[in-house]
Amino acid sequence: MNTLLAGAAIFISVNAFICLYRAIKGPTIQDRLLTLGVFGSSMLAVLVLLAAIFESSIYLDVAMLFVLLAFIVMIVVSRYLETYGREVDDSDR
Repeated sequence: MNTLLAGAAIFISVNAFICLYRAIKGPTIQDRLLTLGVFGSSMLAVLVLLAAIFESSIYLDVAMLFVLLAFIVMIVVSRYLETYGREVDDSDR
């Protein structure tokens, strides 16, 4: 059973880092923000799987803190973009 959970954790981690790549290369700020949300959710799943593999609740505590932090960052950045944001394309770099 641990092998299946470890395989799932690796698969989700690879998908999360593909999303992280998309967050770096995203064409707009909104795309980057969305993929960072998906990255945070994927890391939550990986931490929960690690808690099940190692039978340790410390990973669940870290997962809760990580998701809370990701949620707060998403709200702050969204509010900032709503108030002061503008569409940014790659020609601005």
